Amino acid sequence: MSPKTADTHVALATGGLPEHIVEFIEQTRSLPHPESYLIAVMQLLQKHFGYLPAKTLDAVSQRMQIPSAKVTGVATFYHFFTFVPKGKHTISVCLGTACYVKGAGILVDRLKEMLDVEVGNTTKDSLFTLEVARCVGACALAPVVIVDDKVHANVRPDELIKILSKYGYKAK
Repeated sequence: MSPKTADTHVALATGGLPEHIVEFIEQTRSLPHPESYLIAVMQLLQKHFGYLPAKTLDAVSQRMQIPSAKVTGVATFYHFFTFVPKGKHTISVCLGTACYVKGAGILVDRLKEMLDVEVGNTTKDSLFTLEVARCVGACALAPVVIVDDKVHANVRPDELIKILSKYGYKAK
């Protein structure tokens, strides 16, 4: 059996859950309040897949013996979780008051145009996902654009091409 075939058999046997997540769930069963590990399990899933596939949430519900409505409710409550695949790089533009006053709205419009994508969506080549944030707590650096974990301060629209080029963007 090839490694890929073996991975497929394991995925089918575990309801689509990666083995390390199944093991984590099993470890929590012997702990007090195992249901309290639901968010940790979903964080592991999102780290593994880049999003929360619906079939894996059903498997989590069954393995953790938590109603699927509660699992879905937790996943939809927290902004961190997503049900759609994200791009290789996530661009977040702060729209807090200080950033907005200093031109963050213009940055969002320019990024939508450059990437041909709406906020909350991923580019056709899966390179970028464009998001907005209410406030990132960096008001003195306004306006702020965060790409992955890198904070770009005092960003002007004419700097966006240079910033994104570091992440594989090619101007059209």
